[in-house]
Amino acid sequence: MTALNAHAAITVYARKYDGSVHREWKAQSSERRGTLVVLDAVFDSEIRHPLLGTIAAGTRSIEYYWTDRWYNIFRFIEADGRLRNYYCNINTPAQLDGYTLTFTDLDIDVLVAPDFSVSVLDEDEFALHSVEFNYPVELQRQARTALAELLALITRRGFPFDETF
Repeated sequence: MTALNAHAAITVYARKYDGSVHREWKAQSSERRGTLVVLDAVFDSEIRHPLLGTIAAGTRSIEYYWTDRWYNIFRFIEADGRLRNYYCNINTPAQLDGYTLTFTDLDIDVLVAPDFSVSVLDEDEFALHSVEFNYPVELQRQARTALAELLALITRRGFPFDETF
């Protein structure tokens, strides 16, 4: 794990369990606090997402990654400053190497609306990939534990759902 300069350009790679790159994007480092890495990104073009609908250009993504937690959290903020939603991924702990942040996406996602209603997504994809990629039993257990921890964090509105950062 290397030091992180404020406002450094970071490339984020979300990988699948087989190592292939699933998604890639650019962000700016915002803060490093212990095992927490905070990045800031802005959608430069409109994105159509099957679950999130249309994400307008100018939407800001404040991204919270931990090097010791099995999830990450994205806070999407509309161009006018309103909270759009939170989008959370169950994944391996983030690895920061220079100006690259990488994690392995373990399929399960959690969508949190501005009213804090919660939807757990893609558990079917997790089950399918558990077989396809031969997820070890310990990895499956860790993913389920991470989901429970994340849901508890949302329920009690712990950081960053308390919006104090």
